[in-house]
Amino acid sequence: MNTGELTSDTLESFRNSFSKDPKNLFAQNVVSRSDPLETCLQRKTLETTNHVYSHKVDEVKPVTNQKSSGRCWIFACLNAMRIPFIKERNVEDFEFSQGYLFFWDKIERSNYFLNTIADSYRRTPKEDVGGRLVSFLLGNPICDGGQWDMVVNLVEKHGVMPKKCFPETWSCESSMRMNSILKSKLREFAHDIHKHIDAGNDDASVRALIREQMSTIFRIVSICLGTPPKEFSWEYYDKSKQYHKVGSVSPLDFYRDHVKPHFDAGSKVCLVTDPRPENPTGKTYTVDCLGNVVGGRKTIYNNQPVETLVDIAAKSITAGEPVWFGCEVGKHMASKQGILDLDVLDYTMVFNTKVNLNLSKAQRLIFGDSEMNHAMVLTGVHIENQEGIPNGGTTNGCDTKTTGQIKKWRIENSWGEDRNEKGFISMTTEWFHEFVFEIVVDRKFCSQEILDVFDIEPKVLPAWDPMGALAK
Repeated sequence: MNTGELTSDTLESFRNSFSKDPKNLFAQNVVSRSDPLETCLQRKTLETTNHVYSHKVDEVKPVTNQKSSGRCWIFACLNAMRIPFIKERNVEDFEFSQGYLFFWDKIERSNYFLNTIADSYRRTPKEDVGGRLVSFLLGNPICDGGQWDMVVNLVEKHGVMPKKCFPETWSCESSMRMNSILKSKLREFAHDIHKHIDAGNDDASVRALIREQMSTIFRIVSICLGTPPKEFSWEYYDKSKQYHKVGSVSPLDFYRDHVKPHFDAGSKVCLVTDPRPENPTGKTYTVDCLGNVVGGRKTIYNNQPVETLVDIAAKSITAGEPVWFGCEVGKHMASKQGILDLDVLDYTMVFNTKVNLNLSKAQRLIFGDSEMNHAMVLTGVHIENQEGIPNGGTTNGCDTKTTGQIKKWRIENSWGEDRNEKGFISMTTEWFHEFVFEIVVDRKFCSQEILDVFDIEPKVLPAWDPMGALAK
């Protein structure tokens, strides 16, 4: 009977087959001494890729750097937000404080986790520790990653402030140690919440316990990240070397009065492309237990064909507005050169097999080989054979398709100026189709038909669904 065991004869046949092919031995000699992906790098793609685009938004310096943290979703939002803000303020360079929103995300997300643990334990049927949901929640009670609606929750509740008024700390730039402390405390507190509920305490008593626990969390986060000021003053010189001062002002009033008129985060819409057969387009979806602010907005996905995302993103950029987007970065990527291209790595030449692309996008989602893991900003698009829309022009007619062939995209990353092409990446539209999962744009670039989808009651996906993956 064949038990599926790898017998010595089977292993010997593998060994002989491998050794008989000189190409395998040559590949082994090369790859065993170097990075496998560097070996697969296609020189032809490097030679034919350039970082020149027919349309670009007004980019802002400096190139930001999230360092050893998973804050890309915050960086991408603030990078998109600063483009219209800096134009209005007429300053040379500017950064919003990523550490400020990071602080409040740690506080709000810890509170969200503890309340979710309490609520799930009171579900019917009860979600116990051994159940899949609670096991999933306890597996990673807090991390750095996030989604668009989560950053909107932070901005609309706590506002924003300049980075010079609340600079980075060591744990902002290298968050692993702080997260480890928080995870242990949150699991401990989850145990205490279950014990408290088992003792017959009512909801008010459980909420009081969580408030007490959150005092400890606030202390830990404040020690690691600093405590954000309730008010601040921002002094700066504009490009004409003229002095200006804003404040004293609260971060929330700074956002409402000085930023929101130029970038209203809450008015943007998030469109996703989920090609799995069980999730048809033209519908909305949400993910169970996915959020960061109790009482905040839910994470809602408006599912559309990927071609629609391509077209709408191009409209936004040709109108001069950047696009926050989420993708699976890393696959078919030449990181040093800043290239995302399906042809940039030739796995077949080295390993004699395709990698990543034997399965469709839907199949990769279903079998756990793909999910959104990084957020960046689209700042440019190259459109060939385009009629009637000059660089920097506008395509306010939301019901018209972008004319011409959309060939490639310019991406502002948050890995610093020393990585990629001075902090930027070139992405082909073919790569967009395979590995981009969501975009965030102004409502004016969407047809009424697309906007009406947001009125549909969302289907709730399980907490562990790949569409609940967080950008890091």
